[in-house]
Amino acid sequence: MGKNMVRMKTVAAVMALSILAAGCSGGGPESSEPAADTVKAEAPVDTGPPAADDVATLDGVAYASLTGDAASGKSSFAQCRTCHVIDPGMNRLGPSLANIVGREAGGVAGFNYSPATADSGIIWTEEKLNQFLEKPARVIPKTKMFYAGMPDAQARANLIAYLKNPS
Repeated sequence: MGKNMVRMKTVAAVMALSILAAGCSGGGPESSEPAADTVKAEAPVDTGPPAADDVATLDGVAYASLTGDAASGKSSFAQCRTCHVIDPGMNRLGPSLANIVGREAGGVAGFNYSPATADSGIIWTEEKLNQFLEKPARVIPKTKMFYAGMPDAQARANLIAYLKNPS
């Protein structure tokens, strides 16, 4: 009996919100044409991966607008540690991330990179790492890296700060 009451209250709340939203249309005559000052966003067109020197993120947050905190980044690195280490010359499932900032993608000796990564032409600047960490498969399609990404821009900046200075 309790579940049905909750469902009924939920349905009633949704209906009330729908009626309220419909009533907030301005009360003027209905029109199928958008207002002149309304800008309609175009659906993004998939043009493939961004260029090696393109650092634009999906969330639109510029890396330069952030200040990373290495201590917080160390905590974030825990999820990376499954595949990566920050020790030089030591690879796991993924390559060592020691001295990654400024390094060419596919540049760790002894690691078998995907052709997509090895041929990407990317230099891991802080800005490019920010873009890559947001959604790796967008930046390097067909990468071997099985990581969906880190949507939080501040968390990415913190992780990059830690990778720059892991001590």
